[in-house]
Amino acid sequence: MNTVIKVSNLHKTFKNGETEVHVLKGLDFNVEAGEFISIMGPSGCGKSTLLYLLGGLDYPTKGQIFINGEDLNKKKDRELSHMRRSDIGFVFQFYNLVHNLSVYENIALPLVMGGVSTSSFKNRIYEILDIVGLSDKKDNLPSQLSGGQQQRVAIARAVIVNPSIILADEPVGNLDSKNGQDVMKLFYEINQRYKISIVQVTHDPDMALYGSRLIRIKDGIIEKTEDIESRIIL
Repeated sequence: MNTVIKVSNLHKTFKNGETEVHVLKGLDFNVEAGEFISIMGPSGCGKSTLLYLLGGLDYPTKGQIFINGEDLNKKKDRELSHMRRSDIGFVFQFYNLVHNLSVYENIALPLVMGGVSTSSFKNRIYEILDIVGLSDKKDNLPSQLSGGQQQRVAIARAVIVNPSIILADEPVGNLDSKNGQDVMKLFYEINQRYKISIVQVTHDPDMALYGSRLIRIKDGIIEKTEDIESRIIL
């Protein structure tokens, strides 16, 4: 397997006045191509901070992160922006859709921002619309969709550029149990179909079971790493 994410001695410290808060304290782990990793831990343990560091949205205080063999510490802001458009898809708890764009236009947005002709991706957009079950909603605005449907649009937007990695921050945290399960099944299907590595942050042990490996974080350190033998299968 190819290693798509390598984390080495990762530290993150924030300053609060004269006080330093050590959020991450020397993390080491790898994510292999096609893996579905669940990162779980209590609120405030550093899960979301870790995800933002993996996506190049913030900088570590110490340590290294390699994405597809490239050291993020050595990348300029422009290079990080390009990486986020081409190699990494993001899915957040609150969807982050553009409210005056249709479902189709929201999905195509990463292509537009990357200067790619959406017409050349038309077939792929329709394929992904079908996978996420929104073909009949392609012209709707986000305000005309349920929360579960909006998150499906966000997932489709993350997948459209065929990234090697999807980072998901509490992706079902704003959904009821039924919609949450449906969204996690969609993540599972995308992981299996496209072999995209998925790293999700969650505090819900049931949602963690959709992954193939679980990393437990507590007080800024990795408490335990384990394969998920009782994985939920569609």
